This record gives sequence, C-alpha cells and structure tokens, in this order.
Amino acid sequence: MSTMGVTGDVPAPGHEVSRRLRWMRVDRAAEAPWVRPAFAGLIALTALAYLWNLSASGYANSFYAAAAQAATESWKALFFGSLDSSSFITVDKPPASLWLMGLSGRIFGFSSWSMLLPQALEGVAAVGLLYGATKRWFGPAAALAAGATLAMTPVAALMFRFNNPDALLVALLVASAYCLTRAIERAGTRWVLATGALVGFAFLAKMGQAFLVLPAFALAYFVAAPATWRRRATQLLAGGAAVVVAGGWWVAIVALLPASSRPFIDGSPTNNIFNLIFGYNGLSRIFGGGGPGGGGTPGARGAGLHAPLLAGGGGGGANFSGATGITRMFNNLMGGQASWLLPAALVALLACAWLSRGTPRTDRRRAALIIWGGWLLVTAAIFSFSSGVIHTYYAVALAPAIAALVAIGAATLWEHRTATWARLLAAATVGATGAWAYVLLDRAPDWEPWLRPVVLVATVLGAAGVLAGPVLGRLGRRAAILTAACVAVACFAGPLAYSAQTITTAHAGSLPSAGPSVSGAFGGFTGARGFGGPPPGATPGGGPGAGLGGFPGGPPSAGQAPSGTGAATGPLSGAGGGLFGRPGSGGASGAPGEVAVNSTLAKFLEAGSGRYRWIAATSGSGSAASIELATGGKPVMAIGGFNGNGGELTLSQFERYVARGDIHYYVELGSGGGPGGLSSTRSSQIATWVAGHFHAQTVGGATLYRL
Repeated sequence: MSTMGVTGDVPAPGHEVSRRLRWMRVDRAAEAPWVRPAFAGLIALTALAYLWNLSASGYANSFYAAAAQAATESWKALFFGSLDSSSFITVDKPPASLWLMGLSGRIFGFSSWSMLLPQALEGVAAVGLLYGATKRWFGPAAALAAGATLAMTPVAALMFRFNNPDALLVALLVASAYCLTRAIERAGTRWVLATGALVGFAFLAKMGQAFLVLPAFALAYFVAAPATWRRRATQLLAGGAAVVVAGGWWVAIVALLPASSRPFIDGSPTNNIFNLIFGYNGLSRIFGGGGPGGGGTPGARGAGLHAPLLAGGGGGGANFSGATGITRMFNNLMGGQASWLLPAALVALLACAWLSRGTPRTDRRRAALIIWGGWLLVTAAIFSFSSGVIHTYYAVALAPAIAALVAIGAATLWEHRTATWARLLAAATVGATGAWAYVLLDRAPDWEPWLRPVVLVATVLGAAGVLAGPVLGRLGRRAAILTAACVAVACFAGPLAYSAQTITTAHAGSLPSAGPSVSGAFGGFTGARGFGGPPPGATPGGGPGAGLGGFPGGPPSAGQAPSGTGAATGPLSGAGGGLFGRPGSGGASGAPGEVAVNSTLAKFLEAGSGRYRWIAATSGSGSAASIELATGGKPVMAIGGFNGNGGELTLSQFERYVARGDIHYYVELGSGGGPGGLSSTRSSQIATWVAGHFHAQTVGGATLYRL
C-alpha cells in the first residue's frame, strides 16, 4: 500500500477519516498477487540464514552464555541477570536479553542452540517489522527492499546469531518505529504508548543506547501527527511516561532492595544500579576514562586486561573502533560492518528532504525521514565521536535506519524516474555505492579477489544503464532487466558476500566482528594474549596451555565450539577465509580473563559440589564463566566482575563466606584468573590472603586452594 501522497493538516472530523479508511481497504483489496508470497519468501530466507547451523559458534560470548545458563538454574539469577546461579554478581548489562535466552533454555534445555534461538528470531522479527513500517507509507516494493537490506547487512547477520544484547535492542527499536508509524497515521494514543513502552523495554536490553532514537521519534510525532499541538504534546508526555515505566520498574526494584538481598552490580564500583546506568554504560561510553559521572569503563580504574588495548590514540575506544571523528563509521574496523549503503542512505535523506520542502505538516515522507534519518544521524554521531568504549558490532544499531532510508530513496527516485535529475542522482548513487563497495572489498585483498572486478564492472554498467534509461526502454525489457541486475550486484553483492561469510563462520568471545579480517584492523594486537589467540607456548587446537577457550586435555563442553582452533573470527583474527567460512577465517576473540577449562579440572571441581553455595571463587567474570560452562552451570564466585569494577567484595566479607563453608575452592586460571589478572586491589588482597592461608595444588593446569 502506498499512501505517500496522502498529506494534509488536522483532518476534518468524520468524513476525511472515513475516506482515508476506505482508501486503505481498497489498497489492501487491490494488493498485487506477488506481494504476500514475496514477503513470505523474505521472512523464510531470513529465518533460514539466521537459523542455519546456529550452534556453530558454540557458546559465542561465554560471559553472557554463563549468565543464560544460570538463568535456567535459578529464577533469581534470571530476574537479576546474574552470572552464576547463586547470584553473587550480575553481568554488566540489564537482563532483558538474558530473560529470553534463559526461558528458551528452560523450555528446550540449555544448549548453544536454545541460547541463540531467541537472537535469531529477533532478527527475523526485526526484518518483518521494518517491512511493515515501510510498506504502510511507501508500498510493498520499497518494504521488500528495506527488509532485504537489513537482513543482508553483515553486522546484522553476526549479531542475530550471537548472544550479546544488541539483537534484542535492535528488534525492540524497530518494533517501536513501527508503532510510531501507526501512531502518526491517526494520532493514536495507544500507538504512542506502545512506542514508548518498547523503547523503555529496549532500555532493559542495553540501557542508555536505547534512548538515542527518542529525539527523532518525538520530533517526528510532534511535526507530523494529525492533531492539535496541545494533543500532540500531551500524547508525547504520556509516551515519555511509558518509557519510564517500561524501563524503570526493574531499576526501581534493584535500587530499593537491600544489597544483601540481591547480587552485586557489575560495572559499578559502588554496587549501585544508577552508577551502572549513568557511569559505565552511560557517560563513560561518551567521554571515556570514567567520564563525568564515573563508571570505571576500561581505561579508568579497573581497566584490567583492557588496559593495553586502550593505551594511546583516539580516545578510550580507539583500539576497538578506530579514532574518533566523522570517518569512524567508514574506517577499517567499522566500515565493513554496516557502511556499505551508508552513503546511499545519506544521499536519500538529503534528496527526499529537499523534495519534501513546502509540503503540508503531516507529509508522511518527511515524517519517515525524521524517524529514520534522525535515528541514523544521532546514533552515528554518538558512535563516531564518543571517546569511551565503542565496539564494532554496535554498528548493528545503524542497520535498520540505513535500510529504511535506502528503500525510501529508491521509491522516491522511481516515482520521479522520468525526470533527468532523478536519473542523474540515481546513477551517481549507484556509482558511489559500487565504488565504496570496491574499497571495502579491497581491504581484504586475499579474500574472494574475483568479487572486486565483478562489482566494479556491474557498477559501471548499472550507472550507465540508469543514465540511459529512456534509450534502454526502447530496446525492450531485457535491457531493463540487465540494468537492474547490474545495479543489484553493484549495491548488494559486497554486503551479501560479507554476510554469507559471517553466517558460515563461527564467532566467539567479547569482540566479534562481521566479515573477513581486513588490513589495518587492530594493528599489532592481532592474536594478542587474552583477546585474539592463545598465550605464548600454546599449541594449536587447544593443546596444553592453550588459552581463550582452547580445551587442553579434552573436548569442549557440550555445544561449545573450540574457539582456540581458529573457528571464530573477528578484527583480531588472522587472514580471512573464503566466502563460506573456509579454513583461514582467523582465530578466536575471547573475553577478558577467558581461559581454558579442561575436563580434568571440571570433573575435579564438580566432585562434592552440591554441599557448597559456590563450587569455586576466582578473579574475574571471564574465568568464572569458563568454569561454569565447563561444569554444567555450577555456580562460581566472580570476584571483581568483568573488569574489576563490580562486586566490591572486601577481604573480611570473603573471610566470612569461607568461615561459613560457602566456597569450596579458590581457583587461579592463567593470566585472567590470578592475583595480578585484574586491577582491583580487593581482588588482589583476597588472592594474597588465600595463598597465605591455604595449601596450593595443581589440577588440570590450574592452581587450586581448598577453602
């Protein structure tokens, strides 16, 4: 259905509304017969791509995997998002994504597949909702283009098959944009409330990042909704209240409960949920180094294993996503994730904004530009100029906005296809998009080298065909089909190939990245200990001493991919593999402190574990998560949390736990688990006290102290 031309200010009561509803019914009745099968095909192909061989990455990010496993063992752990089933400490994000993964594990039994199933379904839902939002105002062809573009964005293909919270965040934000589209059509209060509630729930997936869309959403509704300004303002206030209620109820419970009744808050040096919101996951992401409001992001107090990567150049997040600045989304680290059609999206935004000048206030094309263009510009600006930690996979938040703007721009240019300016602009956009795809592909020169000349030739032919549209029209349908095919190859062959490589390659650790490895990514940190490969002296395939998820002495836990074998890939990996993940795709990218836990150590820790609240205590969440996954979910106390800034456990408190017999062993695991593995002074004090009061023994390559 296309209602792009339906504009006007506040509709007259009765007649105008009923007439618009009649148009909607007629459009639906006259819908072309290909529309529903095409939509079904889009959803089916997306589901096939995202669900295919879903367990290939094993437990993916072991940090969140251990928490999802704990959620299947304890309702308290599920509610708070605890890393362990005895709820010593939470993860460093709110728990919404863990709720879905934990419930899936309770239904199907915990495994890699059940954990990642909700993530894949969230991706399918996001594609379907983007289709629905675009179709209402720009028709089914544009909607199919938007949905397909989102589905084939490389970073989307990565994150909708991974267990980070970004998948749920994006799905909820797309759902909120769909509700906003419905709200603007009729100034419907219920749809405004639904929009706010979904954004609020997205806050429970990844906190403040969910709110980056709010300025655009509020502006779009206030500008375009067919109601008086007083009604629009009142409805926006109600929508804001829905945001607060939907996102604040869990925060209120955590804040009001006594600290003794809940787990420690990871990422907060003060064990305070508001410090996590405004510090570690808030202002510290923007300003870095603890920023205004503190929060102890890596680079500030408690940097731990992140510290070497964060030293030097470009702000706190420079070595994760490149130096700050307007070009960050296009650099070697971020470019291949989601920027393939970013230039085209920006061109579409500017061109359509120009065409919308002078239109009535309620013009829907302009409203859509505010929604998706505002989403893109605000989010990209925050990612580009933030000095704190910005990972490459954060780019998935840009994918829906890019896809929508590209589809809107294509629909608009097609609407004006007989105009010379439209053909010139379309040809220039195809040329720029194809040229940028060539640049991105050239950053991985050893990966599928045949693809670059194909894209280049298609770009030239496609742009020329668009320019010569009237002439080709006289040559018949075949010429038009050939031009369309060349345009599709020029614009989509690159991201589609990257997505195929991403889907068919296992990924693990806390630094996943889509596509093959590219030149210049992470510079000298390729294979750095604790991030991209085993420590010095490790044997390939997880032999004795292997780190980062290698599995010396035995196979991995059920469902776990042996990430030390080169199955995973990322910006820290070696040379990229083939189009479908052939050998050579690179090494693992592990979480800080993630270490090997072999079967000998796992069986030893499991013995007699039922008598203890925690089978072991160790320094850091990476070590604790590794032990939990290897022992089938037995609870482990992660002292210091993810990077030493959570779980401010004092030595006296730890001594009381030991005196009560709550902890069976203290475990030192590699560089991530020993006294010097984290910067937390209290963790070091505890480790020193343990070493001075208990006898050490070595089991499975780890040092244990029986407490």
